[in-house]
Amino acid sequence: MNVATKAKPHERLAAYLTEDMAAVGALIRERMASKHAPRIPEVTAHLVEAGGKRLRPMLTLAAARMCGYEGPYHVHLAATVEFIHTATLLHDDVVDESAQRRGRPTANLLWDNQSSVLVGDYLFARSFQLMTEPGSMRVMRILSNAAATIAEGEVLQLTAAQNLATDESVYLQVVRGKTAALFSAATEVGGVIADAPEEHVKALFDYGDALGVAFQIVDDLLDYRGQADATGKNVGDDFRERKLTLPVIKAVTRADAEERAFWVRTIEKGRQEDGDLETALDLLQRHGALSDTQEDAMGWAEQAKAALAPLPDHPVKSMLIDLADYVVSRIS
Repeated sequence: MNVATKAKPHERLAAYLTEDMAAVGALIRERMASKHAPRIPEVTAHLVEAGGKRLRPMLTLAAARMCGYEGPYHVHLAATVEFIHTATLLHDDVVDESAQRRGRPTANLLWDNQSSVLVGDYLFARSFQLMTEPGSMRVMRILSNAAATIAEGEVLQLTAAQNLATDESVYLQVVRGKTAALFSAATEVGGVIADAPEEHVKALFDYGDALGVAFQIVDDLLDYRGQADATGKNVGDDFRERKLTLPVIKAVTRADAEERAFWVRTIEKGRQEDGDLETALDLLQRHGALSDTQEDAMGWAEQAKAALAPLPDHPVKSMLIDLADYVVSRIS
C-alpha cells in the first residue's frame, strides 16, 4: 500500500488542490492585513494559522474543480468562506467564554473580548468584499444568506441550549444554521462559479448540508467520548457550558422523574456539583443516547454520499465520498 492510500481524505484533497490551497492562503494573508490596526492581523493569524484543516474552503475548491472550473475566482470564494468561518469562531469563543480552541488559548483569552468581537467584524467585512469580486449576484446571495443563517442559528442556540423543552427538530435547526449552512454554501458556490448544471449545483448543496450536519453531530458526540489531545477541548465542556446537544436531548427524552430533575438542576439551572459529569455520562450510556447519536451521524454521512450520485466520476468525487466516511469514523 502506498502512502497516498494511507492518507486521510482531507489530506488527499489538500494534496490534489495544493496550488489552489496555496493561492487561498496567500489571499487570506493579504486580505487580513490592516495598515492602521496591527492587532487585526495579530488576532487573525493566531486563529487562521493554528493548524486547522481549512475544510470549508477546500470544499469550495473541490466543488469548482470537480465541475471543470478553470478560472481564478474559486480562490476568492474559498477565502471568503474561510473568513466567514474564522469570524464566527472569534465571536463564538466570546459568547461561550472559551479558553481553548484547537488545543491553543483562544484569542479572547490572549487579548480580550473586545478585540475578538471587533476583529471578527472586520473579517466579516473582508468576506463581503471578497465575495463581490467574481461579479456573480447569485454567489453573493448564497454566501450572504449563509452568513445571516449562521448568525440566526447562533441566536437560536442561545435560547434553546438550556431549555429542556428543546427537541431534536430544534437541535437540527440550530445545527443547520450554525454549521451546515457554511458547508452547503461552500460546496454550492463551487458549482455555481463553474456554471455547472442545476442538478449538479443542487447535489453539491445537498452534500454540503448533510456533511455539515454529520460533522456537528460528531463534534457534539466527541464532547462526551473524545480525547482532549485529539479534539482540542476537554471532555464534558458542553455539559459544563450547559449546552443541550443531541446526546443530552435523547437522554432527557428517556429520563424518569429523578433523572429529569438532575438535568433540570445541571443544565437549566446551572447548579453543577462534583461528580455531575460522571452522572451525566452514566445516564447517556444507560439510555443508549451516545450510540443512537452515533447512528444519526452515520445516517447523515450516508445522505451526503448519496447526494453526489448525479455528479460525473471524478477523482474529487471519490475523495468527497471518503470524506463523509472519515467524518463519522472518528466516533466509530
